[in-house]
Amino acid sequence: VSTSHLQLAAFAMGTLGWILCTVSMGVVEWRVWHVDNTTIISSGVAWVGIWKVCFISYLHVSPGYREQFCHKFSGYDSFIPHEIYAAQGLLLIAMFTGLLGLAATIFALRNVYMGITHKTLIAPFFLVGGFFYIFAGLCVLIPVSWNFYSVTHNQSIAFPPPYYMPSSPAAQEAGAAIPVGVVAVILLLLSGTFSLSYRFPVTANTITK
Repeated sequence: VSTSHLQLAAFAMGTLGWILCTVSMGVVEWRVWHVDNTTIISSGVAWVGIWKVCFISYLHVSPGYREQFCHKFSGYDSFIPHEIYAAQGLLLIAMFTGLLGLAATIFALRNVYMGITHKTLIAPFFLVGGFFYIFAGLCVLIPVSWNFYSVTHNQSIAFPPPYYMPSSPAAQEAGAAIPVGVVAVILLLLSGTFSLSYRFPVTANTITK
């Protein structure tokens, strides 16, 4: 037990990182667009996410939203930029692999705290969990950095007319999902590093199979 404190911390950070990864995937504020024409976009601000685009409008209200119009992206929409498509796929992969990392770490910690001394039931699962954490972190890092690059370069999106969105904003900034994703990346990479650093103690009475 005394040799697995870092791995216990890795489990805690991996859990929080996985939660933040899931949160960033569901948050619509990936890009915040500021537009000049407020005829339809009443507040002059629109939020572009990886699954939908939303804005406050007193003219167009989507079902289930009060004064907020949202239009969900379809898998067949050709106007969606590559970084949004990448975010959709990579974040789903990150959520799945992060969950596998948590499962492997839980199994290894269970064996440690139950006093099981079989090396093959502890060390390999910490290693597998560490690789899954790091892979999940990289899967989050790519879309977060790619979308942040698009924001800083004020890149446009050719929205079709039913979206009521201009193709280019007057200005845009990173939304809340990007810093949440950055924190998730840091936690997942740290948890992976801690998990991979585990060394099984070798003693005269240790049973290894």
